[in-house]
Amino acid sequence: MSLFMSESAIFEIFDGLPRQGPGSNECTEKAFRSISSIPDARILDIGCGVGMQTLHIAKICGNCHITATDIYQPYLDDLMHKAAAMGLADRISTVCASMDDLPFEDGEFDIIWSEGAIFVMGFEKGLTYWQRFLKDGGFMALTEAAWFTDKPSAEVLQFWQECYPAIKTIPGNEKIIKAAGYKIIDKFRLPASAWWDDFYVHFEKRLDEIEGKFKGDTEAESIIAFSRKEIEIFQKYKDEYGYVFFILQKGG
Repeated sequence: MSLFMSESAIFEIFDGLPRQGPGSNECTEKAFRSISSIPDARILDIGCGVGMQTLHIAKICGNCHITATDIYQPYLDDLMHKAAAMGLADRISTVCASMDDLPFEDGEFDIIWSEGAIFVMGFEKGLTYWQRFLKDGGFMALTEAAWFTDKPSAEVLQFWQECYPAIKTIPGNEKIIKAAGYKIIDKFRLPASAWWDDFYVHFEKRLDEIEGKFKGDTEAESIIAFSRKEIEIFQKYKDEYGYVFFILQKGG
């Protein structure tokens, strides 16, 4: 999910998009392959959206079961419709729940997955709360925004301070990870193509489609304008920030 969306417009603006934030099947698979093979793995995908990554993990994981959660039931319905069409429905179940109030048992999962969603809770808070649902020695794979420079340009710095002031450098995020009790197994930056090919290209088209519908709606017009600004900022400053995939193990 985009870091910068007001909750009042999230579901309308993301309707029909293949995914709700930056990422790609290639990045998902790269992260998954860095985790030791776990027979009959139980996987929890938090903030799954329509589940592009959920479906790809189900396709490549062999004998596993994924519990996909999101706060918006139509996304989950979309996910299960696609899973059925791909012959993957037996590997996926869904639970409509908020990421900060999950209805699971302690130590229930071997792997927790979350792409482009932990910012909603906050990186430190999410790492701490979600850890309880992992088995000892279990793995967590997630993406989080990070600065790629210690001296970001003034325009992009101002933009992020307005949107997500908690953004840190990669070493800053690593410090939070280790303090929360995880070992870092691997990490890598998402390439710019992971922002464009499966997200921004479709996101920009969607903004074009809905702009006329919200003519005169001040709040919606403001959100659309801000979303276009988000895309412009990334075009100009993609070398200064982005998402990092962190693959972690509980008990570091």
